[in-house]
Amino acid sequence: MRLAAGVRERVAAVHGGGRLPQRLRLYDGWAARYDQLHRRGFRCLHGVDGSAGMLERARSTGLYRRLRPCVLGREPLPAPAEHYDAVTVVGALSEGQVPSAAVPELLRVTKPGGFLCLTTRSNPSNLRYKVELEAALERLERQGAWQKVLAQDVERWERATSEEESTQGTGYISGVVYVYRKCPVPPLEEG
Repeated sequence: MRLAAGVRERVAAVHGGGRLPQRLRLYDGWAARYDQLHRRGFRCLHGVDGSAGMLERARSTGLYRRLRPCVLGREPLPAPAEHYDAVTVVGALSEGQVPSAAVPELLRVTKPGGFLCLTTRSNPSNLRYKVELEAALERLERQGAWQKVLAQDVERWERATSEEESTQGTGYISGVVYVYRKCPVPPLEEG
């Protein structure tokens, strides 16, 4: 699976360490491309964020049917069990942000047969978290909760904020995209 042309560069620019107004202008330019989700059949988008400002920005796009405040890992998602066909978390599963303990909650709101797309960084300051996250992902797979579809390393995930974080002096840090499919609920045995 290859990432669409330019996606890596846009993500790196958004996370390049600039001030919030600069990053929001990058998102403004990116927002015009969000209709590609709609053309591919994604019509009922819901979102959560711990930041009221980010929720307001998302609301202004007109793409989301429902936006709610939620701090992942600290409170349950505002959705019933097995509600969504797909759940994505991009850029939040990392040290000091969303704890890996939030993953079962993401799985809870995903329909059987639905997909979860999760990402994390592979830079030195996030390695401990990445190991913890991967252990949680593997534990759920061993329990039969979901099946791994993809785990893809991305070399130039986003711009590094320091030389120590840079992957081999490239000025970028690497990351990983994980895609899982929630297993169907096994039928109850008649007894």
